[in-house]
Amino acid sequence: MNAAFITECGPASNIQYGEIQRPEPGPNQVLVRTGAAALNPVDTYIRNGANYWELPNPFVVGCDVAGTVEAVGSDVTELSVGDRVWGTNQGLLGRQGTFAEYCAIDQEWLYKTPENVTDEDAAACSLVGVTAHLGLFRDAKINADDTIFVHGGSGGVGAMVLQMAKITGARVITSAGSQEKAERCKELGADDVILYKEENETEAIARLAPEGVNVFWETLREPDLESIVEVMAERGRIVIMAGRDARPPFPVGPFYVKGLHMFGFVMFKAPPCELKACADDINNWLSSGQLKAQISHRLPLSDAA
Repeated sequence: MNAAFITECGPASNIQYGEIQRPEPGPNQVLVRTGAAALNPVDTYIRNGANYWELPNPFVVGCDVAGTVEAVGSDVTELSVGDRVWGTNQGLLGRQGTFAEYCAIDQEWLYKTPENVTDEDAAACSLVGVTAHLGLFRDAKINADDTIFVHGGSGGVGAMVLQMAKITGARVITSAGSQEKAERCKELGADDVILYKEENETEAIARLAPEGVNVFWETLREPDLESIVEVMAERGRIVIMAGRDARPPFPVGPFYVKGLHMFGFVMFKAPPCELKACADDINNWLSSGQLKAQISHRLPLSDAA
């Protein structure tokens, strides 16, 4: 089969496209014929070597996939040949990735794709959708009475957070770097958009939410926790996506006095049962049209580098 793979970590030029052996599914695995695979920033981090686990060699890059079941292992009970499926959490913790014509994936990481949802849309909502769902519902426990600020509502995860928060009924304030991105955020349902290049973000949040925001979703790798805590409502929840090397100053006193909570997590450490709960909602929202995939480019597998 053809695949995009590396034999050594490093720059994008290390990615090779060519033939490697097609995987055989193990007893608990499903062989998926790839219909679409999505590219995420974490794929570039792993390609560069920013992982703490040993990679298979050759290593196929990619976390997200959607396609059709080609074969199933002897212990697979939930899926059958011909089923359309999608999934994420591949290419991580020693698992092979998805930028290949076929992928052998443990059945617990796969979910049936609704009939009216394309492989492209399912793949595009995989990692970013699961990440948004875990942070909003498992951790921040967002509800219709909340006001949330989403840092960068037109980004991959940000756009999912924005839409899911609106589905819940929350008021959504977000930020954008251009008028074009601001319009996109409005199309996705944002109530207010701050153009952070034209207005001080902290002052704008305070103006739009004088009593503070209940949830703050931070997408920056080096968060300004001092400014975040300043705009939080009492007992608010902060969700951060900082890189593992981030070491920002932490205003313990103001955080403590407001009774705040802060959550940090990596999606791939969530157990299968938690990801399944995310997938069920994502499927329902995609099928009903409430959640819209954000696809910036479409490329053939041969252009994966």
